[in-house]
Amino acid sequence: MTVADPYPGASLPLPADLYGRPRRDRTLRLLDAVVDARMRWTALTNRREPTPRADDRRIGVRVVERRIRAHDNEVVSLRLAAADGRDLPRWRPGAHLDVELPSGRLRQYSLCGDPADTRTYRIAVRRIPGGGGGSEEVHRALTVGSALKVRGPRNAFPFAVPGHGSPAIRLRFVAGGIGITPILPMIRLADTLGIDWTAVYTGRARETLPFLDEVERFGGRVTVRTDDRSGLPTGAELVDGVRRGTAVYCCGPAPMVGAVATALREISGVELHSERFSAPPIVDGVPFEIELARSGEVLAVPADRSALDVLLAHRPDQPYSCRQGFCRTCRVRVLAGAPDHRDSVLTPAERAAGDLLACVSRCAGDRLVLDL
Repeated sequence: MTVADPYPGASLPLPADLYGRPRRDRTLRLLDAVVDARMRWTALTNRREPTPRADDRRIGVRVVERRIRAHDNEVVSLRLAAADGRDLPRWRPGAHLDVELPSGRLRQYSLCGDPADTRTYRIAVRRIPGGGGGSEEVHRALTVGSALKVRGPRNAFPFAVPGHGSPAIRLRFVAGGIGITPILPMIRLADTLGIDWTAVYTGRARETLPFLDEVERFGGRVTVRTDDRSGLPTGAELVDGVRRGTAVYCCGPAPMVGAVATALREISGVELHSERFSAPPIVDGVPFEIELARSGEVLAVPADRSALDVLLAHRPDQPYSCRQGFCRTCRVRVLAGAPDHRDSVLTPAERAAGDLLACVSRCAGDRLVLDL
């Protein structure tokens, strides 16, 4: 959906620190400098910051705290500190880490702590039985003292402060279950800045909602809505009261994000920023083939499946992570054929060199020959 015209919004003074401490935080000084210039915004679903190249620096960390955050949904939070005791790179709300697990799996987890804390990062992981194995490994193998490598932070879900980069004058946050992780730092910042905001936090039952105690500290601005008491929410219910001049930040299961997007199409002058924790649906997919050059094997990719899905069915050790076209883990080299690039991160030079992200991109013809 598109905002026809920017609507007025008062420029809000940034506080000294996200948590109200008297000394001005460097993160907020940088945020003030970077986003103070007003610009015309277009409301987008799954908006991403321009990312010329992924940040591949690797940082050695250790787990210094492990806590259960939702017993019924088996959510565990980990606090990570630099192995050498140094300060960690700074981040802004919406950012995530690429975490290299002991098995070699690479997974993305949202930062859900305090951006002003340069000594530790906090992430949270929901255990997904029968998933790709990353969450099982976190729950089974990572304890206090475990050593890891992380990359980042990176931000695929940036938060634009109203009055400082966004013409919005109020905010609505919608989080589903573990989707609270990138939303929680946004709520804290909005509340500290004195922005007009409300939030809906939804899930199957209260026992399944991680960080519920931290969310409920904000009082009446937050509505906690659970399926066991109120039934499955509709998109209209999740954005009830949203009107022109509002920016909506939504994170959670793909059906919930889709329902919110559909409901907001009926409201003009609203921004939508969203992140989902699953692969996006394939749009306008047509079948094609991928040929593995080293073996000569030819695999059929149906219209409703990704090239990565098909590769994993034949090669379970094929690397992947985000499944949404931004982490680069599933990158393959095209030797022949016409790629249909659907990612948001590869540069023109990388595409010209044959790089393709198998999780989202497809073929503009009948067959791609891959260097596999």
